[in-house]
Amino acid sequence: MARTLDVYLHHNLVGHLIQDDDGQMVFDYAESWLQNRAATPLSHSLPLRKERFSRKECSGFFGGILPEESQREIVAKNLGISAKNDFAMLEQIGGECAGAVTFMPAGKPLPEREDRYRNLSNKELVDMLKTLPRRPLLAGDEDVRLSLAGAQDKVAVKVKGDRISIPLGGAPSTHILKPANEHFAGLVFNEMFCLDLARAAGLFVAKAETRNIDGMDYILVERYDRSLIQSPDGSERYERLHQEDFCQALGIVSENKYQGEGGPSLKQCFDLLREVSTTPVIDLERLLDAVIFNYLIGNNDAHGKNFSLVYDTQAGAGYAARFSPLYDLVCTVCYPDLSKKMAMKIGGEYLSDRISPGHFETLANEAGLAKPLVKQRVPELATSVIKGLEIIETKQPIAVEIAKIIRQRSEEAVSKFAK
Repeated sequence: MARTLDVYLHHNLVGHLIQDDDGQMVFDYAESWLQNRAATPLSHSLPLRKERFSRKECSGFFGGILPEESQREIVAKNLGISAKNDFAMLEQIGGECAGAVTFMPAGKPLPEREDRYRNLSNKELVDMLKTLPRRPLLAGDEDVRLSLAGAQDKVAVKVKGDRISIPLGGAPSTHILKPANEHFAGLVFNEMFCLDLARAAGLFVAKAETRNIDGMDYILVERYDRSLIQSPDGSERYERLHQEDFCQALGIVSENKYQGEGGPSLKQCFDLLREVSTTPVIDLERLLDAVIFNYLIGNNDAHGKNFSLVYDTQAGAGYAARFSPLYDLVCTVCYPDLSKKMAMKIGGEYLSDRISPGHFETLANEAGLAKPLVKQRVPELATSVIKGLEIIETKQPIAVEIAKIIRQRSEEAVSKFAK
């Protein structure tokens, strides 16, 4: 028997996600939304149209909202559903998702906004950090409907000062909390250091901070798809900004996020920004900087889901699309067990140690960028990174280690591109 979820964008019913009699997931835009002059598509990969989107056409966007790999398996087990059933998982945890999309049972109205949160005591926070690996996203907790993409342990929370709360129902979160990872020593401080270094080098980066409780480290990354609105009466509330990662925008399922497995290439990423961005000149420069920075820090895991678009409402002008701040910046080369192969090729080369000025020239050709600009920008940014290393404190052992790695890689880049 067919089942249906109503799909909301902000407070608007925009379509219906259907699991048909054969178990296939399909999507239709609502006729009322198609007739709305202010209507905007859910995704670049789902343009407004009357015709139904097949599973192949819509899985990239809808499946891309959900957790991946082992996280997905554990969530499914906790919920008592199949890990391969995107529809059932969105039905269970599709209340507070990335961006501004919400899923509701067919015919059930979107609840009146009632921002409810469960404040965590120190003990409850400690317990949550300990149990997250076994209960990703807190799936199964009563009235908790949170969904985040990715393979890492994480949960969406609200942070105000020292207080951390769990959103209930569809209340918006403000931060992504990621605990320490037992398999990769110092990952919390690795990410924090790389984010700080990117900011020191002048890049557009998500805000973050690290905290510790009862000997357990975690990082809080401020959500760039949430905006704090102050009312005339002095009250505050958070509003969602719609967003999607590059895999979703290109209609590529999360399982294929790496270029070698069918994921996006850098050429496709630059082409996407050129087509979608409201400020393409600025955003193309930011994406180029992101590519160069990931190369310099040895982040081989910079795949299509680590770049995103944010859609912001402009009065009378639909949505403004822009490249999101950088996030998930990690020096992966410091972990011997991780792949030495980059998620996306630079100029036809997967191994960063083999990258030469010629590869960036090839990238410039593929991306439609000026060769002199690209070749000049690599040593410029490498120099900024080296200067940034002098500014940032490196007390944590992992930070000291990766600072040495990044300095060496950046100095080598300056030398290579000076020839």
